[in-house]
Formats: sequence, C-alpha cells, structure tokens
Amino acid sequence: MSRRTVIVSGGLLEEEFALDILKDEETEFIIGVDSGLIFLYEHGILPDYIVGDFDSAPEEVITYYKEETKVPIREFNPVKDASDTEIALRLCLDLRRQNILILGGTGTRMDHAWANVQSLKIALDTGADARIVDKHNQIRLLDRDFVLKKEEAFGPYFSVFPLDGTVENFSLKGAKYPLDYHALTPFDSLCVSNEIEGDEVEITFPYGIVVLMETRD
Repeated sequence: MSRRTVIVSGGLLEEEFALDILKDEETEFIIGVDSGLIFLYEHGILPDYIVGDFDSAPEEVITYYKEETKVPIREFNPVKDASDTEIALRLCLDLRRQNILILGGTGTRMDHAWANVQSLKIALDTGADARIVDKHNQIRLLDRDFVLKKEEAFGPYFSVFPLDGTVENFSLKGAKYPLDYHALTPFDSLCVSNEIEGDEVEITFPYGIVVLMETRD
C-alpha cells in the first residue's frame, strides 16, 4: 500500500485524533478543503493542495494561503454540481493517490456525511482505498470479499449496510452474529453493531456494494 493522502474537510475534526494522523510519518500528502483549512492554519500545517469554493473559510485564512504560500489552489464557484470533498477526492485520484483518508467527513450535518459516504464509490471504482475516519468511526465501501482482522480493526464493533440495493448470498463467518447466504436488504438494521468473535471475520458476497463501518464508543 502506498503512503497515505489525507483530505481535511470541513466537518468534525477532533484535535488530538486529527493531528496524530496528519503528523504521522505514513501521511505523505495533505489536501485542505474549504473550512478544513481553518484547522490546518491554526495548527501551522501546510497542505500540498487546497480545494474549495471557500464560502465557509475566513478571508484572512484564504488570503494567507494565496499571498504567503505557494500551495496550489483550485477554487470553484459555490454553485456547482459536486461537494468540495468530492472534488478533493477526484483530485486525489487524478494525482494517482491510492491510499486516502478523509478527516472532517462526518459531523453535525448528516446530509454532508452521507454525501461523503456515497462519494467513496468514486474511489472504489478506480481500485483506490478511501476511508472516512473520525475518533469513533471508520467507513469504507466493499465490492468484493473482505477479511476484517481483530488486531487491525478500528474498534470492537462493525456494521454492514448495502449501498445500492439488496445483496444476495451475503455471509459473515467468525462474527458474534454470523450470517450464511443471507439476502442483505437496505430496509432493516440486522447488521448493526456486530463483533469479531475470533481472530477475524470473513465478509463474503458474490456481487453488489456494501458499506462497512468499524466503530468504537
């Protein structure tokens, strides 16, 4: 896996958690997105790229990056057909970044959070590993079988939801609540808050796309 690219968006940014990721040696490339720039500015972190319509970032922050740094900036009209986070994700893929974390992709606005989850499909289609993370959640999309190892899991719980309709023959092996060739539908909460029973869980399904959420309190 290539070294990490981090998109810093304008949602919830828990200071210690975000800084641990941004300052980790595995983080190679940072993209600041609109009001996510405020967090980078306040902590003296210079991004490698800036993206957004800047309708929610203070003028002094934008002026600083435009006039006092050489960071490439892609500025967009606020009236556009994609969110700033989606535009940043597409930029990552254009730059052939394959290991992507999105910070600030969750928060008080569930419409923005859900749009960000759906945007992960753009990365999935290219074979990139893109995840949304905050202090309590890690969210990714799967379109093939996956092994979730307890020693690598983000937290003690995991939930699975179909993204684009019923997923037939869905199985969970090694989970506290296993499933065997189940029709996983988008209309119930059956696969919320499961746990890894042994060392790992095998998630298998022949086709479709599911949302995998690894969570902790």
